[in-house]
Amino acid sequence: MTTKHRLNWNEVAPAGAKALFGIHHYITRETALPDELIHLVFLRVSQINGCAHCIDLHSRDLLKTMPLEKVLLVPVWAEVPHLFSDPYRAALAWAEEVTLISETHASDEAYAKVAAAFQPKDLVDLTLAIAAMNAFNRLGAPFRLPVKAKP
Repeated sequence: MTTKHRLNWNEVAPAGAKALFGIHHYITRETALPDELIHLVFLRVSQINGCAHCIDLHSRDLLKTMPLEKVLLVPVWAEVPHLFSDPYRAALAWAEEVTLISETHASDEAYAKVAAAFQPKDLVDLTLAIAAMNAFNRLGAPFRLPVKAKP
C-alpha cells in the first residue's frame, strides 16, 4: 500500500464536499451529543476503516478532552470497561455494528443497549455521525489524505 497523497476530493468536487460537510456541521453544532462522544465515535469508525487522515485528526481532537492513556485504548475499549461510561460503551458498540453492517446486521443486542442509553433523537444523531464518518473514511482512505503526524 502506498501512502502517497492522491486527489484532494474537497477541491475536485466542492459541491459534494459541501453536502457531506453539511452533515458534519449538523452533527457537531446542532445536536445534543457531547463533542467528546462525537470524536470518540469518529475515531473508532476511522480505526475500523483504516483511514489514517481521520485517525490522526480525531485522535488529536480527542486528546483535547481525554487523557492520552484512554485514547490509546480506544481500539480495545470493550476490554477496559472501567475507562468508558455505559453510554460511551453503547455508542462504541453501535459504531462498530453500523460500520460493519454487512457482518453484524446491526444486532438486536447492540441496538437494545444503545436505545437504552440514548433518547431517540440522540440515537438517530449518533447513527448519522457514524454514517457520515464512514462516508468521510471512504473518501479519505482511497485518496490517501495526508496526516499531520511527523516521522
